[in-house]
Amino acid sequence: MQVLVLLLLLLGVNEVTCRKGRIYESSYGYSAISCRSHTATILDFGGVGDGITLNTAAFQSAINHLSQYASDGGAQLFVPPGKWLTGSFNLTSHFTLFLHKDAVLLASQGISSWPVVDPLPSYGHGRDAPGGRYISLIFGTNLTDVVITGENGTIDGQGELWWQQFHRGKLKYTRPYLIEMMHSDGIQISNLTLVNSPSWNVHPVYSNNVIIHGLTILAPVTSPNTDGINPDSCTNTRIEDNYIVSGDDCIAVKSGWDEYGISYGMPTKHLVIRGLTCISPYSAAIALGSEMSGGIQDVRAQDIKAMATESGVRIKTAVGRGGYVKDVYVKGMSLHTMKWVFLINGNYKSHADDKYDPNAMPEISGINYRDISAENVSMAGRLEGIVGDPFKGICMSNVTIGMAQKAKKYPWMCSDVQGVTSAMVPPPCELLPEQDGEGIRMCDAPAETLEVEAIQMQTCSLGFARHF
Repeated sequence: MQVLVLLLLLLGVNEVTCRKGRIYESSYGYSAISCRSHTATILDFGGVGDGITLNTAAFQSAINHLSQYASDGGAQLFVPPGKWLTGSFNLTSHFTLFLHKDAVLLASQGISSWPVVDPLPSYGHGRDAPGGRYISLIFGTNLTDVVITGENGTIDGQGELWWQQFHRGKLKYTRPYLIEMMHSDGIQISNLTLVNSPSWNVHPVYSNNVIIHGLTILAPVTSPNTDGINPDSCTNTRIEDNYIVSGDDCIAVKSGWDEYGISYGMPTKHLVIRGLTCISPYSAAIALGSEMSGGIQDVRAQDIKAMATESGVRIKTAVGRGGYVKDVYVKGMSLHTMKWVFLINGNYKSHADDKYDPNAMPEISGINYRDISAENVSMAGRLEGIVGDPFKGICMSNVTIGMAQKAKKYPWMCSDVQGVTSAMVPPPCELLPEQDGEGIRMCDAPAETLEVEAIQMQTCSLGFARHF
C-alpha cells in the first residue's frame, strides 16, 4: 500500500512538472529575400525583456552561436514580446533578426559604454565631432544576405539624452544610428517601427542590393539630424512604402564629403524610391546631398506624398564638393503645405574641414520632374546653381502648384540653371522656358527596369517551440 501511494505521488509530481513544461508551438509567416533553416529565440541565450536588464551579451551570444549555420541554410533569431534593453550588437551573414509586434528593443543610454569606431573613409571624420563615431545600435560589416524584419516590432533609440548632449556640445564622438550596414550585399530591412533615433535611423553604406520596405520611422520634428533612410555610396537600392516623420530629411541620398568622398570615389547609383509618405517641417521629403562627392546617378522616385514639409526634392551641394548628381527622375508627387516644391542649392557651405579643393565643382545635370501636384505652397521653386558652373538639363512637365494665401510675391527664384518645362502652373522662371516636343521627353525615366526591381521575395516561416 505504501509503495502504491508513493508511486501515485511520484506520478502526480511528474504530471505537475509536465504542465509547467508544456510546449506551445508558434509560427509566423513573413516575406524575405531568403528563408532560414534554423531558429532560436533570445530567451534561449538568457535574454530578459523587462526593460531593465541589459541584453547586449545575450544578443551577441545568440548571433555568434547562430553564425555556425551560415553554410547550412542560415538562421533566424526571434525576439518575443517584451522590452529588451541593449547596447550595440553585430550581425552575421545568412541571418534574420525578427521582432514580434510587441517586442521593443531599447537602446542603452549609457553613453560611456558605447564602442567607438573609426570615421567613414568617405567622410574623413565624424559629423558631430572631429574624431570617430559611436557604433550603431544594430551593425554589420562585410556581410551577405541579412534580413532585419518583424511584425512592426519597435526599435527605440531613446534619443533624448543624445539630442541634449548634442545641443550642449558635450559629445566627444558622432552619435550612433539605429541600423547601419557596411560593405555588405543582399540586405533587407522591413516591417519595423523605428522611434527616437539618436541621429540617422537607417544607413546602408558601401553596400549593394539593399531593400528597405514598410518602415514606420518617427522622431520629434525638432530632433537634430534624425534622417529617416540614408543610402550612402550604395548600388541597387529599393526603398518602398515607408512612412517617416523626421527632424531632418525623410530620405537623404549621399556618397561622401568633399575631398574624402572624391578620393573614395564610390557613388550611389541605381536607386528606386516608391511609396514614400513624409512629414518634415524643416527639411526635404527626398534630399540628394549635401554629401555627394562620390557621385549620385540614376535615381528614380515615384508616388511620393509629403505634407507640412519644407521641400519636395532638394539637391544640396557647393563649391568644393566635386562629384555629380545626374539622371534623376521624379514622377508623381502629391504635396501639401510646403515652403518649396523644388529646391536646389549650390551654396550649401557645410564642409568636412578647410582642406577641400575650391576648384572641385559639382556636376548637376539631367534632373527630371513630372506629374507633380501641390497645395498651400509658399514658393514654387528656388533653384540656385553656381556662377560659372550652371546646373543643366532640368526638366519639369505637368506641374500644378496651388500657392498659399500668404505666398511669396514671386513664386520662382532661379539663377545659374538651364532647362525646359511644359504645362506649368504657375509659369516657370525665364531660365526654364516652356517647350514642347523633344524637351519634354527628357522628363521620362528610362523604360528599362533596374536589377534591384527584379529581386523577388520568398514566403518564409518562423516556427519554434515556446516553453512555459
